[in-house]
Amino acid sequence: MALFWQVLINGILSGGLYACAAIGFSVIWGVMNLINLAHGSMIILGAYITYTITSATGVDPFFTLPVSGCALFILGFLIQKYLINHVIGGSIFMTLILTFGLDLLLINAYLLLFSADLCAITPWYAGLGWEWGTVKVPYTRVGAFVFAIGLTLLLSLFMNRTKLGNAIRATGFDKDAASLAGVDVFKVYAITFGIGAGMAGMAGTLMSVIYSFSPVTGEIFTMKAFVIVVLGGLGSMPGAIVGGIILGLAENFTSVLLAPGYKDAVSFFLLVMILVLRPRGILGKRFYAEVRD
Repeated sequence: MALFWQVLINGILSGGLYACAAIGFSVIWGVMNLINLAHGSMIILGAYITYTITSATGVDPFFTLPVSGCALFILGFLIQKYLINHVIGGSIFMTLILTFGLDLLLINAYLLLFSADLCAITPWYAGLGWEWGTVKVPYTRVGAFVFAIGLTLLLSLFMNRTKLGNAIRATGFDKDAASLAGVDVFKVYAITFGIGAGMAGMAGTLMSVIYSFSPVTGEIFTMKAFVIVVLGGLGSMPGAIVGGIILGLAENFTSVLLAPGYKDAVSFFLLVMILVLRPRGILGKRFYAEVRD
């Protein structure tokens, strides 16, 4: 029974972190109809920013969240405005090729700057946590979970309660109608991509406290983000949380019941099942599941 509770708690805590990592991917895809294959590498960039700052100053890694978020927002804004905007009106294959090339560029930049070695951040409280019998909950995992859910909810409030958020949502629903209403669609696209990248950067900071990482680790997070968005429903922020927690629970229980080697395979199983049974996702709306012109 103790093992069950330990796996359950670990799955929920991991799921919250996955949701934060996927929400930026979901926003970009839902608003711009663009699948950002460089999303995982942007998460890793956030992790490297935190690693560099904490190594140089000794500051708590959680305090670097604004730095990684702002840095990735600026990078994402510039990439969208001066690069992706030139092909956004083309076929989806053009944007896939472009973001795939961007992903390769970022990976090789990390290899050049940081080498291929695994990096890890271990704050002084890394080995501490709450204990109930044999069940242990590390402070780092709880902190990462709280920040992850908090950031996801703040983004949801921004998208639903602010003028800019409404402009972003309107552009996602119908960019032509939004343009006629006075919305600068290409500026909104740049801001949207910046927000998605900023969320990825902050997710990278949270990931760096829990997991070790290297320049090529981002591919795993891109795959997980894709599965979570499809599972929870494209355009649904509560769906991202639900999808992240389901994936976190599935991975942790699979590792215990079968073998750790099947942990990543369960993502593909869930992806296939949701596409067959409910293509719009658990909390997704039919509009987002349909192919848009």
